[in-house]
Amino acid sequence: MDVVVVGAGLAGSEAAWQLAQRGLSVRLYEMKPARFSPAHESPEFAELVCSNSFRASGTSNAVGLLKEEMRRLGSLVMRTADETAVPAGRALAVDRLRFSKRITQQVETHPGIEVCREEVTSLPEAPLSLLATGPLTSGSLADELQALVGGESLYFYDAISPIVYADSIDAEVAFRASRWEDGEGDYLNLPLSEEAYRAFVGALEGAETVPLHRFEAALYFEGCLPIEEMARRGADTLAYGPMKPVGLVDPRAGRRPFAVVQLRHEDESGTLYNMVGFQTRLRIGEQKRVFRSLPAMAEAVFSRFGSVHRNTYLNAPRQLGPNLELRKRPGLFVTGQMAGVEGYVESAALGLLAGVFAAHAALGEPAPEPDPRTAHGALLGHLRNESRDFQPTNVNFGLFPRLEGTGRLKKREKHERLAERALDALDPFREAIDPLDGAAPAAGGGVA
Repeated sequence: MDVVVVGAGLAGSEAAWQLAQRGLSVRLYEMKPARFSPAHESPEFAELVCSNSFRASGTSNAVGLLKEEMRRLGSLVMRTADETAVPAGRALAVDRLRFSKRITQQVETHPGIEVCREEVTSLPEAPLSLLATGPLTSGSLADELQALVGGESLYFYDAISPIVYADSIDAEVAFRASRWEDGEGDYLNLPLSEEAYRAFVGALEGAETVPLHRFEAALYFEGCLPIEEMARRGADTLAYGPMKPVGLVDPRAGRRPFAVVQLRHEDESGTLYNMVGFQTRLRIGEQKRVFRSLPAMAEAVFSRFGSVHRNTYLNAPRQLGPNLELRKRPGLFVTGQMAGVEGYVESAALGLLAGVFAAHAALGEPAPEPDPRTAHGALLGHLRNESRDFQPTNVNFGLFPRLEGTGRLKKREKHERLAERALDALDPFREAIDPLDGAAPAAGGGVA
C-alpha cells in the first residue's frame, strides 16, 4: 500500500521517513519550487526561517527533553540537526541551508519514498494519507479541509526576524559573548545605554507597520510577538525580554549594559547573523530606518527583512482522534503545526508520531502510544484536552503529569526529575515502535 504524505516541511519529511523505515511505500508531495508560501524561499525540504529554530539544549528544558526523546526514537530531523549544528551557546542552532539540503538528499534518495514535485489542491483520496502542509496551507486545499471539519478557521499571526551580513556590523562596537559564560561566546552583542534604549523604543512605537486585513484581529502567538508589539506593552518590556542584558558584560566598559541586542549565527561560515527576538511586521523602509539606529548597525546590510504571516490550525481536541486521524475522515492524518502545536521541534515530533501511527494503521495493527509522562505524550495530551479556548503551544513542563511524593523542589531540580522520569518512561514506546523489530528498514536507513 502506498501512503500519501502532502507537504515536505519538517513534519512531512519526518513522517515520510518513519513510514519508509517501517517498510511502507510513500508518495511525498511538495509544491516547491512551482509555488512558495509567504514564509518560504528555498526549494529544499524542511526549510527553516532562522538558525535557532531548535531552541534550548539540555533535558532540564522541556524542548531539550523533547529533542532527546526524538533522538532515541530515530528522528531524521534531529540526527540532521546535530550533523549541521553551529555555535549557539546553550541552544541548538543549525546552518539552515545545509540542514535543509541534507534532509532533502536523504528523503529523495530513500528507496521507499517517491517524491512528487507538484501542488496538491484537494484532500488526498488514498486510503491512508497524511496532511503536513503546515499553518500556511492556502487555496482550495485549505477551503476543502475547512468545509470538512466545519466551523470557522482558527488562526494566529507569526513573525520572523531580520538577518544581516556579519561584515556590515561595526566590530568596534559589538562584543562577542554568551550569557553567564567566560571567554569568547557564540553571540555578537550590541550594547545600549539607557538613553539609546529609550530612543529605540520610541522609534519602534512610532514606526509604520504592514496593516492586517480589516476582517482580521491581531491574534499573535505569545512566544513570537512582533518586537514593536512588545514595545507597546510597556517602556521596559524589551529590556526584560529579548533585549535583557543579564549575564553579559561589555568588556570595553567593564560593566553590564542597560540593554543589549543579540545576533546569532545563521550559517556555519558566520557570514549571516539573525537579530534574536526582533521578529516584526514593520514596513521594509521602517526596518532599515529603525534598526540602523542601533549601535553598530548604521551600515547594516540585510539578507532578509522581518515579516508576519498568518498561521492556520485545527481545533485538535474536537477535530482529531487520539492518533491524529481526522474524526470526519478516517485514514487521513493531520500532523505538524496545523494539528495544534507551535515550533519546529514540536512539529517534527508530531510528524514522527503521525508516521508511526499511520504505519501501524497500514499494517492493521493497533498503534502504541507514548506514556503521558514523556514529552511526546505530554504534547499529545495537549491535543486531546478539550477546551473552549484551545490554542497551539510549545512543549513545556506545565503539560506533564505532576511529580508525586517529592515534596517541594526548586524549579531546576523539579525539571530534572521530570526529565529523568520521562526518559525512563520512553523506553517501552521506543521498543514497541523500533522498525528493526518489524519490517526491515531500507538500505541506508536505521535508527539514528
